[in-house]
Formats: sequence, C-alpha cells, structure tokens
Amino acid sequence: MATFGFQIPNFTFPGVDDADRFERVADLALAAEDGGFESVWVMDHFWQLPPLGGSAQPMLEGYTLLGALAARTERVRLGTLVTGVTYRNPALLAKEVTTLDVISRGRAILGLGAAWYEEEHVALGFDYPPDRERLDRLEEALQICRAMFTEDSPSFSGRYYRIEGATNLPRPLQRGGPPIMVGGSGEKRTLRLVAQYADACNVNGRPERVRHLLDVLRRHCDDVGRDYSTISKTRLSTLMPTESAEETERLTAMLREGAGDELEDRFNIGEPEAIAEQVAELVDAGLDTLIFNLPFADPAAVRKVGDLLTSRFG
Repeated sequence: MATFGFQIPNFTFPGVDDADRFERVADLALAAEDGGFESVWVMDHFWQLPPLGGSAQPMLEGYTLLGALAARTERVRLGTLVTGVTYRNPALLAKEVTTLDVISRGRAILGLGAAWYEEEHVALGFDYPPDRERLDRLEEALQICRAMFTEDSPSFSGRYYRIEGATNLPRPLQRGGPPIMVGGSGEKRTLRLVAQYADACNVNGRPERVRHLLDVLRRHCDDVGRDYSTISKTRLSTLMPTESAEETERLTAMLREGAGDELEDRFNIGEPEAIAEQVAELVDAGLDTLIFNLPFADPAAVRKVGDLLTSRFG
C-alpha cells in the first residue's frame, strides 16, 4: 500500500488574473483531495524556478498559501517541499508551522532542506553560505523546530541559531508536533540528518537509485540507533500522463532535450498502465509515499490522476 501527494509548482494559469489566482490554486487542492491524494504541497520559493519561467512568472509565498488552503480543505495534509533553511529563522519557522497545524486541525507537515536556488537568494538579499554551512544550519534548525514542537520552553545555543525559553503557544495539535521531512539525497550528511532528526525523507531518482539511497539511510539508522521503519520514505517527480504511445514518445523526446540522462530521475511519463507500472517499481524499491506535480494540469486532470493512483495502490 502506498499513499500519494500532489505538489502545486506552477501559478501561471492562462486567462486567470491575479484576483482569481488563488481560487484556481484552491480548486487544484480540492481536486487532489477529492481524487484521494493524501497530501498537498507547495514549493518554498519567492521566484518561480527556471524550467517554469523563472522570475518573470508569478509565485505565491508558501506558508501564506498553505494557511489559506488549510481553511478550504478538510482532509489532506499540507506542507512545503521543502523550506530552505536560509529563508527563515528556525524559531519563526516552527511558529509558522505550528500555526498551520492549528488552522488545519492537525494536518501540517514541516518540510526542510539546505536550500539551493542561489540566484533567488542573491536577488532578494538572503545570505547563501557554502554547502557545509547550510547543512550545519539545517541540523541546528531541525533541533530547534523539534524542541519547539515538543517542549514547554526550550533553550538551544548553536553556532548559527539560538533560542532561550522559547514558549510556543498554542501548541501543535499533532501529538509530538507536525512530522518533519528532510528533502535531499546527499548520502553522507543529508540522509544522516534524516536518521537523527526526521520523520520522513524525500529523495529523487529512478528505482535503482532510490533503492541505493534507502540502503544508505538504513545504514545511518543503524549507526545512530534509529528504527528505520519509523521513517517515511518519499519521492517527488513530475507526472506527465499521456493518451497514446505516440504522445508518450513525442513528449519523452522533447523533455529529454532539457533533462538528458536525468529524465527518468525527474519525470514519470506514459499512459495509465505505464504509469501504474512505474509506480509499482518505485514502491518495490522501498517508497511508501510518491509525490507528483502536474505543472499544467487542470482540476479535472488532477482528480483523474488521483483516482488512478489510489484505485491501484490505495
């Protein structure tokens, strides 16, 4: 059995003006909920990503958007995939996610990673430290957020962040606080942070790559004394449903021009039976949650994909 998440990465909707933009996003989230998706995710970026048009395209701020979606939806869990540690003080982040948990009646997830979009950082004035420092900051942020979710007035003093008697009221509604997902496939450091601090990982790659990464995670769990089975294993990719073999071939050739050899790592393309086979291979590799974005889909297409996935694997 697997569960499925729906990510909304794109806010460019032809014919939809700014005043109606959120309504279209809400329609997509509600379609995902109706279609059986277990979770809805947004990116934590302030600029659109280059493959979707970059800074010239609209982008909605993640936590404001999730709060609004929490008020519209009833069942789906809500989170960012994933928040860059460089964008917010961890105590502020913990407060934002706690507030989301309260608004949603216990449906928040904290997704957190080391950040990567350097151009966005530079343009908007966020510091973009070297890789090692961003990972060090990620480790401190994970400790602070967990403490603020679970302790009455925690204190923490690290190299980059500190809190002193950090009361966080109201408390999260979820017992133990919102689950924490760490995004990234770094074998030495990122997956070890998952083993030490997180409830879920989010990796990428085709089935053989996923199997390898989860083996690495299992070894880190053994090293730190963590029960590997307590960690949810998730993957994000772009789903491109097609209606014929010819359409699949045409779309695959077009996308390969940009993605090259990484096409199968980042995309799932095909007719319904082919998509089901690809999902089955990924579940067999050890994943329990597959998260898909459908960047140009309308609500009806989202609902159709959800129905397909949940009827086969739910």
